[in-house]
Amino acid sequence: MADISKLNQNSREELPEDEYHGYHKIENYNEESVERLSDLYKNILLELGEDVNREGILKTPERVAKAMQYLTQGYQIDAKAILESAKFREEYKQMVIVKDIELYSLCEHHLLPFFGKAHVAYIPDNYIVGLSKIPRIVDVFARRLQVQERLTVDIRDAIQETLQPLGVAVVIEARHLCMQMRGVQKQNSITTTSAFTGEFENDRTRSEFLRLLAEKRI
Repeated sequence: MADISKLNQNSREELPEDEYHGYHKIENYNEESVERLSDLYKNILLELGEDVNREGILKTPERVAKAMQYLTQGYQIDAKAILESAKFREEYKQMVIVKDIELYSLCEHHLLPFFGKAHVAYIPDNYIVGLSKIPRIVDVFARRLQVQERLTVDIRDAIQETLQPLGVAVVIEARHLCMQMRGVQKQNSITTTSAFTGEFENDRTRSEFLRLLAEKRI
């Protein structure tokens, strides 16, 4: 870590770039992929009529290449392995809900963002999973080119196949910029999707889940 006292005595040039005030930025990217993507984005900007040599745009192709690698990193991550890493035997057989999980994804049709919240529940059958792993699973599938319908099912199936619970429920509420910025331009529209297995296909259990979702947050 940088010696902060140096900032009071010397110019910031004496410290490595991005290592000021105790902060060190670490980025991991496939450099070959970044280079190839940068060239492609540079050509796209040229095709759109932009001056790729002006100051504000000069590094944009590289920035976008890195951003796209980050936003699609879910292709490189095994969702089931994440669940297996924190799978514990437990006799608990009541509903477990993790709600209001923020999600950000890219629509595969226009590469525009959609974002919102996921609500995930399962009823254990001998195994539970560390609670932090459920939001991680949401991120794994969201950080791919997606449609909301498939994203909902991907999350459900990963939990069902790995934990083999008595049932899984997933509800996603999201806003799609492909609807708000272009096309029909309906700024206030929200899309809701759901997917259920096992006990959640029972009306009584599903109704309890939906009631708990509607209850006041902490």
